[in-house]
Amino acid sequence: MNLSPTKEKVVRNVVWAVTGKVVTLLGGLLVGIFVARYLGPEQYGLMSYVMSYVALFQVLASFGMDQIEIREESKTPEDKDKIIGTAFGLKLVFAVVTMGLIALTTWLFEADSFTKWMIILYSISMIMNSFGVIRNYFTSLVWNEYIVKTEISRTLIGAGIKVVLLLLHAPLVWFIAATLFDTMLIAGGYLVAYRSKIGSVKKWEFDKERAKYLIRESFPLAVSLSAVLIYHRIDHIMLGKMLTNTELGYYSVASKFVEIIMFVPTILAQTIVPILVRIHKENFTEYRNKTQLFVNITVWICIILSVLIAICSHWLILLTYGKMYLPATLALQVLVFKTVGDALSATAGNMIIIEKIQKYAWIRSVTACLVCVGLNLLFIPRWGIIGTAIASILTYLYAGTFSNIFIPQYWFVLRTQLKALFFGWKDLFKLKQLLQS
Repeated sequence: MNLSPTKEKVVRNVVWAVTGKVVTLLGGLLVGIFVARYLGPEQYGLMSYVMSYVALFQVLASFGMDQIEIREESKTPEDKDKIIGTAFGLKLVFAVVTMGLIALTTWLFEADSFTKWMIILYSISMIMNSFGVIRNYFTSLVWNEYIVKTEISRTLIGAGIKVVLLLLHAPLVWFIAATLFDTMLIAGGYLVAYRSKIGSVKKWEFDKERAKYLIRESFPLAVSLSAVLIYHRIDHIMLGKMLTNTELGYYSVASKFVEIIMFVPTILAQTIVPILVRIHKENFTEYRNKTQLFVNITVWICIILSVLIAICSHWLILLTYGKMYLPATLALQVLVFKTVGDALSATAGNMIIIEKIQKYAWIRSVTACLVCVGLNLLFIPRWGIIGTAIASILTYLYAGTFSNIFIPQYWFVLRTQLKALFFGWKDLFKLKQLLQS
């Protein structure tokens, strides 16, 4: 392609990022299919409930620091040891506190003792997730190759363990334990990658002043992301409480296919955002042009993929999860369009962080959380899992786009999004232009 060293690095990063995500998602989907067939809709629904319950608290453990870490490490790479060390120390403390909170709420609000212990067991993953600071650092360097190799290895080993459990006809508890072990594998892999490519973790330093800065900068995002996680996962919790684990099992199957498409905004953001951060400091006009291109491409890729999945949904479920999960077909046909709202929300979130106006982001997310709960309370009794799917789409569109109407500081984001929705299709084949810096 006769690319410059910088462009070659970016393209290589995109290839590795996409490869890793595809392997992880497809590997997880393949094994998940066998696990879902083995457990059946009811037990698979219970497993999904456990994961979703813990996920509701995840943002408290990370405190919304991930994007702030990447931003600071991109700006001042010479301070990496202090940034990583401080972020890791904070996340470790927050993880322990969050585990205690999970145990308390589970004991108070969950009637079934088995469900209680499964939630408490899986909450240990909070500790392992603290090592995500290493992933954030590699992301800031646009070095996805090294973390992707780690994640692919984790996927293959984790898949092997679950296949063994299937052959042994293991009970549900072992599959939840195996999923927990996946987080341990990935944490260990990050450590190995860091030591081999960067240096010793013993050089990490905890700096009190930097800790205060990270908390101050992350707090609006922590509030915002808490609400995001609630409206991202509360549908699973509400379905499990208001209907049955079987219905939740159907909805979880539909969600798995949706998650495959939702990797698109994540992958593009991980690769493009560090570039946008640098351009923002050098040329604001070019930054705005690149941002519009970034939103256009991301949104329209998600629109096209959503339409294709909706058309093929019946056969996708029949040929993978089998006849017992066919009641999930209509839910998938509706729910898949949530990815468009997610693309709008994710790209807007990156713009907000780069321009350091995240202190208003909580307004979008908190009001979206209220919208989500209200719509689910209204729609679930009437239309079951289809009602949840509709509520999810409306919530994401509100959170990602229409909530910006009420925040004057985000009107430029709204203009960018509306241009992307109506005219963004024209830029679908300009990815190479977006990668140029």
